[in-house]
Amino acid sequence: MTQPTIPVPAEPTFDALPLSDDLRRALADMGFDKPTPVQFAVWEPAAAGKDIVVQARTGTGKTCAFGMPLVDKAVKKSLAKPQAMVLCPTRELALQVSREIEQLGVHRQVKTVAIYGGAPFQRQVDELDAGAQIIAGTPGRVLDHLKRGTIQGQDIRTLVLDEADEMLSMGFERELNAIIEYLPKERTTWLFSATLPPDIERMARTKLREPEFVVLSSDHVGALSIAHEVYVVTEDKYRAFRHVLDVENPESALVFCNTKEQTERVAGWLTRDGFNADWLNGDLAQNDREKVLKKTREGNLRFLVATDVAARGIDVSHLTHVINYDFPFEAEAYVHRTGRTGRAGRTGRAVSLITPQDIGALYILRLTYKIRPIERQIPSSREQRTRMETDVVDALATTFAPRGQNAEHLALARRLLTRDDAEAILAGILREHLTANPELPETAESRRRGKLPEPVAAAIAEPQSAAPAPHRARQPATQRATAPTQQPTTRPSREPQSAAAAAPAAPAAPTEERPRGPELYVSLGRVDGVNARDLKALLANGGIDADNLGSVSVRERCCFVEVDPSVVDACLELLNAASIEGKTVQAALSKRSHSPQG
Repeated sequence: MTQPTIPVPAEPTFDALPLSDDLRRALADMGFDKPTPVQFAVWEPAAAGKDIVVQARTGTGKTCAFGMPLVDKAVKKSLAKPQAMVLCPTRELALQVSREIEQLGVHRQVKTVAIYGGAPFQRQVDELDAGAQIIAGTPGRVLDHLKRGTIQGQDIRTLVLDEADEMLSMGFERELNAIIEYLPKERTTWLFSATLPPDIERMARTKLREPEFVVLSSDHVGALSIAHEVYVVTEDKYRAFRHVLDVENPESALVFCNTKEQTERVAGWLTRDGFNADWLNGDLAQNDREKVLKKTREGNLRFLVATDVAARGIDVSHLTHVINYDFPFEAEAYVHRTGRTGRAGRTGRAVSLITPQDIGALYILRLTYKIRPIERQIPSSREQRTRMETDVVDALATTFAPRGQNAEHLALARRLLTRDDAEAILAGILREHLTANPELPETAESRRRGKLPEPVAAAIAEPQSAAPAPHRARQPATQRATAPTQQPTTRPSREPQSAAAAAPAAPAAPTEERPRGPELYVSLGRVDGVNARDLKALLANGGIDADNLGSVSVRERCCFVEVDPSVVDACLELLNAASIEGKTVQAALSKRSHSPQG
């Protein structure tokens, strides 16, 4: 089957497309000023009612590409019945699609409904009866509605399969074929896919009428544009992983495991060791899943550990790293995973742990996609020592730089640095400081591990343009919102959540969520099963407001908890009355709270 590529002029604007005034207003409201290549290329054949197969990389604006012709051409405003259906592999993607199309159709009064499992059935029936014209849903729940007659298919003249390759790889082919049987023979079908495997070409031949191919770029192209590294692991895999994280120090990462059980184990180990992490797999209840995604979207989660299935349909555009804790069995899965970072001109890194059993899969990846990751060694003790020294220096900078210095002390410091033995003098000063504060290296490590991602204005979003304008990130509701509980027209504050989340800055710049308060000493640590999240939950359940709690430093045999001065006594009372894993807690005001050097 021939696959002609549609030519796209350089930097077209929406003026090049015959859009209605209502759609132009909606695009302006969303902060979009020019179409992405896929949006420009899709408009003409889609608006003309042709069947199309679109291959474009994830995160290039595909939702808007089919959403614009849906609301502007395919739907009749006067008909209050479903006229178009978008099928998606996951409930999160269905919600994202529904919300973005609703924004596109707001001035045309086009109604959209999300149909997916795990939500009340009757509520969806009520929304359908209220005159929904576009359905965005998952195959299983949509088929259920069709069988019950709560969705009537005779007026649905446009069918869109979003992430079609993902749906087929997830085993939805039977449901898709069953859904098509309920729809009119004379309909328009659009397939959107990041890759064009044989299954997609077979579907195009059998289900579409003389389809026009719009081939732009695949996730494979995106994967080629980022850095790839592999670490060969022959012993303790998690220990090696922890060392890699310490040295790589990713700002934010999606960590992939091959099994649901492994995601929970790895996330639990990371949390135990002070990393800001959580897990996502198919066993997680929907409300808990939404909470995890909301934390990710709002920048309150640094490491999301997930399976391939759980991560499908989730567009996490701000990632700096994709990490394969377990190397995927198939080369195509590697491409899909790593295509999630380095989007919209950003840099990205793909890091994989390779065991001897994974060598064959790595070899197939090299042959199939010509991706040749750089082989690296697990960080040595010297590299780990360098990381520890960096942590201590960062902690000193965070503690002392914002305090400001008077002219006399600055002059003295400059005078000191002119001496030939300045390093020896500084080493002596540091020895005295570290002797008085022996816990500083461990505290510095805990703060670095527990830090949150840097604030970004659109944490989980689908970039509107391949080269976004600098102002676009400040626009509210410009892109796909991932968290189902968050409406796309609002965005919460994205301030750093802990001292470690902020880089050292000038004294006038706010670098912490709140000023450092007193520090409480807790007698139990990691060996006793304590982690920062559970410790904060214990205090929160006792009535301590989360705003009054600062960072938690979990060590091997003890913890330190920063709290607001107003709740010191209440926290001590709660902690001293508590037990963790059957062990009695002893808490007191830390001696460090009385030291001006922290």
